[in-house]
Amino acid sequence: MINHQNILRYAWRAYDHTRSIRSIEDISARVSTNHVFKLVMEDGNVLIAKVTYFGSFEGFAEDHTIINVLANNLPVRYANFLSRGLMKGNQLFFHRHIDAEQDAWIIFYRPIQIQENPPRKLTEDQVSQLGREMAYFHRDCTLVTNTLPRSDRDMTTDVTALVTTARTDYPDHYELIEEQCRRFLENTFRINVYGFQKIPVFVDWNIGNFSVDRNGRLASRWDYDWFRVSTRVVDFYFLSRVVSEVGDKSAFTYEVDRLLEDRFMLFLRSYHEIFPLTRPEVLFIKEAYRFFLLNYVLRLGRYFFLPSFAEQLSRDVLTTHLPTLDEKFSVEKILHTLRL
Repeated sequence: MINHQNILRYAWRAYDHTRSIRSIEDISARVSTNHVFKLVMEDGNVLIAKVTYFGSFEGFAEDHTIINVLANNLPVRYANFLSRGLMKGNQLFFHRHIDAEQDAWIIFYRPIQIQENPPRKLTEDQVSQLGREMAYFHRDCTLVTNTLPRSDRDMTTDVTALVTTARTDYPDHYELIEEQCRRFLENTFRINVYGFQKIPVFVDWNIGNFSVDRNGRLASRWDYDWFRVSTRVVDFYFLSRVVSEVGDKSAFTYEVDRLLEDRFMLFLRSYHEIFPLTRPEVLFIKEAYRFFLLNYVLRLGRYFFLPSFAEQLSRDVLTTHLPTLDEKFSVEKILHTLRL
């Protein structure tokens, strides 16, 4: 058993040994291997701490450095939208804890205000409102992209890494994975996704990761596990799940059907009115979903999800979602909806 209390107390001592922690409460969602804690200090102030084993320390530090700059540089309507990490001197503070049992990295956040969680099933008016809100957010992210630190993460290298490890990790499904990776790379080249503008994307937009105000406007966003700088299209799959007729479920799988629901078309129409999509971007929606299955579920899922979730999700991807993707998904419905 990992003693997170000790890890956090060591990390805090490295940050500021003159202040003490009164209590530590685990507030993790308990779906992933990451842990989130509420820290109450002896002086009464409250902080949030995150302990992560997923990915690499370098990637963790890079992502949160970009997010901190983004939080400071976004227009004023997003002044309290993202949680800021604590600074020490002029540097964002990270602590790396290495012992015989684990290699963990820690960041401390200022809490953000959670207003109203979206309902498990949105009304059609709420679907349209969310479409507009996401369009405004993506559009405003384009304003500050050139001021952000550089990100070295790339879809091509992620997919290539999966091909390298799949023969060992998934020997019974290696040919399927290799073929799906090849299709992704070929289609990405054909669509010329490298010509798309890159913005910060948070990927995992489930209803437990953001809040809205009483008027339905985006109020706060947390959980930055899958953050990257990429095309805005990468955000759409989870947004299709948020607005789905199915609603939020405790038992879930990553089926493609959500991308073809009429309610997602309603979301896209509202989005498109504010921040129009191009035809190539719409063509890439299927490939962004394919990338999500390949990278986040197959390549990284065993490190991110708890074992029971990881096994079920990867099995669904290998036996159902990837084999039927090209048959089930037709982009024509979206193109027709947006008149592209």
